[in-house]
Amino acid sequence: MIILRRVYLKENKQDKTSLIPKTISIGFFGGLIWGTIAAIAGYFNFTEVTPKSLILRPWLQSAWSDQWLGQFISVLIISLISIGLALLYYVLLKKFPGMLPGILAGIVLWFIVFWLLEPIFTNIPPFFELDSDTVVTTVCLFILYSVFIAYSISFAYQQHIGENN
Repeated sequence: MIILRRVYLKENKQDKTSLIPKTISIGFFGGLIWGTIAAIAGYFNFTEVTPKSLILRPWLQSAWSDQWLGQFISVLIISLISIGLALLYYVLLKKFPGMLPGILAGIVLWFIVFWLLEPIFTNIPPFFELDSDTVVTTVCLFILYSVFIAYSISFAYQQHIGENN
C-alpha cells in the first residue's frame, strides 16, 4: 500500500512539473552557442557586427572591450538576454510546432535590432551602409538562433503534453 501511494504521489508530482527551467536552459545555451558562432563569424570577417559591437562597444570604449575578453563577456550577456527572449517565446508561441515560427521570430528580432534599436548602437553603421555580407550573415544568424529556441521550446512543450496525457 505504501509503495502504491509513493508511485501515485510521484506521478502527480510529474504532472505539475513546469517547463520553465528547461526554457531557461534553452535560452541560455541558445545565446551561448549562437553568440559564439557570431563572434567566430566576426573573427573571419563574415560580418562587421559581432557580439561585442552590439553589447559592450556602444557603452564602453576601453581597450579591453575590443579584445577577446570583451567578446567573451558580450556572449555571456547575450546568453542572459536570451533567457528573457526564450521565456517570451514560451509564453507567446510555445504551441506552434515546426520551424516557420522560429524563422519569422528571427526575422522580426533582426528588424528590431537593426532598425528599431539602431540609434542605441552608435558604433554600428546604419542599415543602408552595411555591406551585403554583414546583412546576410546577421539575418542568417538571427534566424538560426530563433529556430533553435523556437523548435526546442515547442518540442519540449509537445513532449510535455504527450507525457501528461
